[in-house]
This record gives sequence, C-alpha cells and structure tokens, in this order.
Amino acid sequence: MTSPEQTIYPSLDGNISYIRDKLCHTDDLKVRHLTYRGQSSALVYLESTVDPILIERNVIRPLRQGGDEDLSQLFLTLRLETEHKLDKGTQSLLSGNCLFFTQDDMKQFYVLTTPAKYERSITEPENEGIIRGAHNGFIEDLTVNLYQIRQQISSTDLKVHYHNIGSTAPRKVAVMYMNNLADPAVVKKVEGRLKGITLDSVISTGFIQEFMEDQPFSIFPQFLNTERPDHTGAYLLDGHVVIMLEGDPTALIVPVSFFCFYQTPDDYSNRWMIASFVRFIRLLSFITAFQLPAFYIAIVAFHSNVLPIQLFFTVQGSLTRVPYPPLVEAMLLELIFELLREAGLRLPSRVGQTIGIVGGLVIGDAIVKAGFVSYTMIIVVALTAISSFLIPSNEMSSAIRILRFPLMICASIFGFIGIAFGLTILFIHLCKLESFGKPYLSPLAPLKIKGFKDAFLRFPIWTIRGRHGEKKHN
Repeated sequence: MTSPEQTIYPSLDGNISYIRDKLCHTDDLKVRHLTYRGQSSALVYLESTVDPILIERNVIRPLRQGGDEDLSQLFLTLRLETEHKLDKGTQSLLSGNCLFFTQDDMKQFYVLTTPAKYERSITEPENEGIIRGAHNGFIEDLTVNLYQIRQQISSTDLKVHYHNIGSTAPRKVAVMYMNNLADPAVVKKVEGRLKGITLDSVISTGFIQEFMEDQPFSIFPQFLNTERPDHTGAYLLDGHVVIMLEGDPTALIVPVSFFCFYQTPDDYSNRWMIASFVRFIRLLSFITAFQLPAFYIAIVAFHSNVLPIQLFFTVQGSLTRVPYPPLVEAMLLELIFELLREAGLRLPSRVGQTIGIVGGLVIGDAIVKAGFVSYTMIIVVALTAISSFLIPSNEMSSAIRILRFPLMICASIFGFIGIAFGLTILFIHLCKLESFGKPYLSPLAPLKIKGFKDAFLRFPIWTIRGRHGEKKHN
C-alpha cells in the first residue's frame, strides 16, 4: 500500500484523521461535513488563515445550491486545483487554502484558494522619508509589493523568480531583476546562494542577508535594504538584483558599493547642484562620524602643539578637572550616548523624546559640572552623533558608530600614527571587500573615472548613462 504522504486514503475519515495528526490536533482546524451529488464530502480549513466570509459565500453556499453541477462550475470565482498528495494538501492549509474531499472520488481532492487578507495600508516608511517624490512604501504582503514595483516599471523585461526557504515553516522569496540589464552571473550567484540556505524557518530578510554575504565577518553591510518602491525600481533599472521575503516590507538590493549607502531618492528629485552639495555633506559626515573623537584624543594626548595657542589654553582649561585620560572620557560619553539612543528607540515616541531632552540637557550639563568630562568632549561627541544621523542607511550608520571605538584606542596609544595605521587597515579591507563579486569601493577602487559622475557628487542626469559600466548607482 502506498504511503499516505504520497496518496490519499480511500475514506473521508482516514484523510481527515491524517490531517489532524499532521497538524498536531490544533484547535483552529475546522472540518465542515457537506453533501455533494448525494455523497458525503468534507471541507477542511484553518480558520486562522482563511477568509470565513469568502468560504461561506463562494464555497459552502454554492455547494448547497448547486445540485449536480461540476465543481469547476460551482467555484467560478475561486482558483480550483486537484491534488493527490496529502502532505502537499496540509501545506496548502497553512497558506490559507481549504481542501475539499468528496466520497465519490477518493483518488484526488481539491484545493481552493481562500486566504485571509489582513494587511496594513500603504504608507510612507518612517525611516526613509523624502521631501519630493512618491510617498508610498512596501508592506508585509509580497503580492502588493510586487504590484508597487510593476507600477514603477511597466516593462516586459522585469523578471520575477519565486523560491521557498525553510524546511519546517517555508516562506516565499521573490528574486527580481531586469532581464536585459542584470548581469547573468550575479543572478545565478544570488539564486544559487538562496537555494543553499538550510534553515527551519526564515524570520526576516536579515537571515537571508547573513547567509548570502560574501564576507559575513565584515562590519560593513553588503546588501542595501529599502522599503521604498521608487528606490527599488531605480536600482532594478540600473541592473541590480532585488530580493524580497513574504511577510517582510524590506527589499534587499545587490550588488552594491560603498557609495550606494549615501544616495537617496531626493538626490534625483532636486537639481543636480543642490543634490551634489547634500551628497558631499553626507560623505563628509562619514569622516566626521568615526574620526573626530580619535583626532581629538590624539591632539589632546600627543599633539597639542598643532593647536593655536589661544585654543590650546581653552582646551587645557576644560581638561584640568577631568581625573582620567581622554580615551576614558570619550568612551564614557560615547557609551552614554549609545544608551540614550537605544532607550529612545525602545520607548514609545512621546517618552522617547523626553528621554532625549533629559539625556542631552540635564545629564550632559550635570556630568560636566561634576568634572567627569570636559565641555570640549561634549562638543566633539555631539558633532559625532549628528554626523552619524546624516547617513541614510541605518546599517552603515551602525557600522560607522562601532568603528570609532577601535580608532579611538589606536589614537590613545600612538596618536596620529595610530590613526593612520587604523585608516590604512580599514582602506585595505574596503578595497578587498566585494558584494557578489563586484568591488565594494567602485568606482574609486578599481578606478573608473566615468563612475565619478554619480559617486561623490551627482552630475546632471543627462550626463549619466544607466547601462552596465556607467550605472546611475555604482
């Protein structure tokens, strides 16, 4: 006798019993016994995954009123498929479908598509606000997200491949790319790594990101994530590959370079001179965000002679009451800032704003008057914090915030030589880093002069070509 995982039982009770056992006798499994063509039949579904109104109106009512009509005629408004394997039918239940068994035909059963739709409305992502342009964002429904992308790109060349990841709780993943623009080698590499993911379940796109990175031990992100359809569409038209997960409103974009993390949709909505100035300020914030505390420590501890004489006396005067070295002072303030930042994120918005005010004014003023830190260090850490907030990508911002700690240690031991040593190691790492085989520092290393049109600055759009070697996003 064939295994019930490959075929169905010859009786209704046997099939229903198998499904109950497979689903561990869960209470939200419902069985409706009906009559079809004078024979006993059963409708099986999970009430937590289906639309009960749709089932009552489009399944049960037609069955009671349809008489001897064929099932394809009864369920005209629903997608109807035949299936022979009970394990596949059980998996369909988890996807929001219902199963229909009839006693007069126990060689197969029917799968009806009746999923529930509990989705939030399309709104602008809170962490990617823009001034000018479309104000819609992705939601947790993959179909709606694909619809938004196709609204951005009405092209027959936009290709979508579906994959299922997870052995215990599989999730649908969509790989999107422009068939005439994307590098076939990158597409093949992306799909190969997706198929190589062996997990029981995938909770978020962060799981996919960690399993697919070229260098998982690098602090720098090798995927660009966004919740904006217009941002995603722009990268698709530049030949990039996009990965999206059912139930997650985030799109992962590969391959990317370091400069992609400093570009925003506003860059292409504003005039090129304004956009170039703003982008230059962002890139300048990269230097300030992780080098300023290290330079301050090196100057105070080793190279105070580089300061003008009046500034030297001002800095030294603020340091006279501080009882420990500049490194400890900087570490203390940076850790306090990280604590306040994390508290502001985890608390409700109204309370979070209060924490920011209390932390910035009350604690900051009190800690200086108590002599634990100097006023100049407060200024340095404040400028560093503001610079880190200018970075559009939260992942890149987090990486920069962590990088300043080892650089401060180098500065406290060797001064400017330690900073130079740390920056050299960092630059070598960035030169070696790749995102799906593409250089991370492109177009800077390897040097591509044409790529500079949209790297440090944003040249006029009519000078930028959106094809392979001259992509709008490098």
